[in-house]
Amino acid sequence: MKSLSEEYTKLCESYYGLPLTTELKFNTELVSTVISQLHCGKAPDIDGITAEHLSYSHPSLPVVLSKFFDAILISQYIPTGFRHSYIVPIPKPKDSRSKAMTCDDFRGIAISPVLAKVFENCFLVCFKSMLTSADNQFGFKKGIGCNHAINTVRNIVNSITTGGNTANLCAIDLTKAFDKVNHHALFMKLMKRRIPVKLLGLLESLVSYCCSCVKWENTWSELFMINFGVRQGSVLSPLMFALYVDDLANLFKLDRECYIILYADDILLIAHSVTKLESMLHTCEQELECVDMSINFKKSCCLRIGSRYNKSCAIITSRAGCAIEWVQEMRYLGVYMTNFCSFRCSLDHAKRSFYRAANGIFGKIGRIASEEVTLQLIKSKCVPVLLYGLEVCSLTKSQISSLDFVINRFFMKLFCTNNIEIIKICQDHFCFKLPSVLLSERMKKFEGNTDRVS
Repeated sequence: MKSLSEEYTKLCESYYGLPLTTELKFNTELVSTVISQLHCGKAPDIDGITAEHLSYSHPSLPVVLSKFFDAILISQYIPTGFRHSYIVPIPKPKDSRSKAMTCDDFRGIAISPVLAKVFENCFLVCFKSMLTSADNQFGFKKGIGCNHAINTVRNIVNSITTGGNTANLCAIDLTKAFDKVNHHALFMKLMKRRIPVKLLGLLESLVSYCCSCVKWENTWSELFMINFGVRQGSVLSPLMFALYVDDLANLFKLDRECYIILYADDILLIAHSVTKLESMLHTCEQELECVDMSINFKKSCCLRIGSRYNKSCAIITSRAGCAIEWVQEMRYLGVYMTNFCSFRCSLDHAKRSFYRAANGIFGKIGRIASEEVTLQLIKSKCVPVLLYGLEVCSLTKSQISSLDFVINRFFMKLFCTNNIEIIKICQDHFCFKLPSVLLSERMKKFEGNTDRVS
């Protein structure tokens, strides 16, 4: 948007920012620590460099890099190579082999330079306190994950429904959220926090004038400029996106009847009434329009939980007149919430995903590999799919029993028996815990982590 560009240029003329309280310098120890924490086994960057090259290099490398990074800080200029990446397209649809593919059927995975990641990690260690976001933004925070966001939603819904009221939820989907970030709007959000001028110039250099290309097998496209969005694979990009929507997270901070929960670009609105929910939606629309972001109303939906969950109500419409559908089941952060008199999650999708993954493994190696190998793959690859996020969903006894049945059925298939006693003996022999036991352990662990975080 031209107006945002003009506004940013005007603000820059009189912007000073806060003074730096942290020394603008990276030492060798910090660089060495960051290199040792890099994840190995990842794809090489556009220059063919991997984390292994740095991890197994000469001990003098951290010394050289620390001086190099100091020069970047002083000059406030990011080298051109740090802003080069390449994109690998990954098919999105599950039936990709049976249908004609279009560009919209691919998800681009960007591979960023390894040295840029080291620099950004060092920057994050020193200046993380300047990039904090609201408490109801659960994304990209150490020790906090999707289960904390889902648990918060459950607690809010329970507090509303306990008094006999009905909780009205609206899941908002942003159109190409990370890829559509307006740079000028992002810089103004940073200026609003009075970020020091030197750091603002550095972040501006990091985000602007990025180049990328597409890699398809052994073929590379020409480089093209990326003039908007935050870079995939960048360490700082998630935090900058959280700052980008931080004003949205604080919109209803003082309203006791309105709640907004964010996990990166996954936004959930909760209100006591349908009228209030629609008002919240319109307020969010206005805030998003100010930062050149739009809502995908086709993928957004609404859900009711409480005593009047099955009563028909007015259709929620946007400021432009787009209607948002009321649904019986809503997916939020991988968990499917259902309209009911109390907070309840559907397990059907989790079970189907487990069967799909387990049958895929069994079909490939079920009659070749030993039972021990097969069960280890099921334990590491399929059980997490079945139990994802369920430790905070307060399942009923019948739901937990149905999860145990899923595992028992697979054991019956693997060992060719319907005798439950034999199945229990096999489970004990291979130390294979049932979902009921695993969920109990996860719940205790989550409660302990929640106490430490709070």
